[in-house]
Amino acid sequence: MSVQKIALLGTGLMGAPMARNLCQAGMHTTVWNRTIAKAQPLAAFGANVAKTAAEAVAGTDIVISMLSDGPTGVLVQSDPELRAALRGGAIWVEMGSIKPEEARAAALSLEELGVHYVDAPVSGGTKGAEEASLAIMAGGAAEEFATVTAALSAMGRPVHVGPVGAGQLAKLANQAIVGITIAAVAEAMLMLQNGGADPAAVRAALKGGFADSTILQLHGARMTTGDFTPGGLCTLQLKDLNNAVSEAESFGLILPTLINTRDRFQRLVTKLDGAELDHSALYLELRDQNGLDDV
Repeated sequence: MSVQKIALLGTGLMGAPMARNLCQAGMHTTVWNRTIAKAQPLAAFGANVAKTAAEAVAGTDIVISMLSDGPTGVLVQSDPELRAALRGGAIWVEMGSIKPEEARAAALSLEELGVHYVDAPVSGGTKGAEEASLAIMAGGAAEEFATVTAALSAMGRPVHVGPVGAGQLAKLANQAIVGITIAAVAEAMLMLQNGGADPAAVRAALKGGFADSTILQLHGARMTTGDFTPGGLCTLQLKDLNNAVSEAESFGLILPTLINTRDRFQRLVTKLDGAELDHSALYLELRDQNGLDDV
């Protein structure tokens, strides 16, 4: 069986370690980024660095997109040179977080070129990207999913969750759980600190119980030490929560806890200059609500 040729578009905080893992798994990998300096270090791991997106996708079997949002993806996909360079029968794998409707529209657009489509957003943040342990939720035809499974497995744990768009819907559900859990952990950490308990000791005591979670252990520590170096950006968390609220509304659903959490991230990003902080910084918004003067 011939080695699949893969192009990865977007080598930012997530895309760079994902591309590195593809290279280290022996995949024939070409990378492209709008700021080429962010892609060039991957050459040390064996990646080919393309100057344009069209050059990156030419002749490839799988195109992995890890761009910032849906409109950026549309901008790249609509480039005439890129569309001319895509090989019929190739599979476009959208691993960025976009709206389900954007995924379905992209699939239809690429189908005109004979290019298949899988939406496969991820969860796990930069840590998961670096450790190749991402949760990967894939929507698309079973045949296409089978074709890209080896590549996805080099970056994490792929699961087929339904037709095109289902992967993005699963990611929105994931982000709703993440955002709401961050809000709950922030309230717990603030209560512990102000009540005189040792938050680190309480996290250790809760480990393995029903209240335990990765968010409690990792983000709870971030909150109590004040380390909000970005892994998952607040601005991206807000984008996903906005998309989740919009998607729920399209089904005629009101999800009050999700809406409240979205509104708090909106306040953190727009009123408290938290856009570029880690999403665990919702803790700072809570401190501000309580009139604590270190925000």
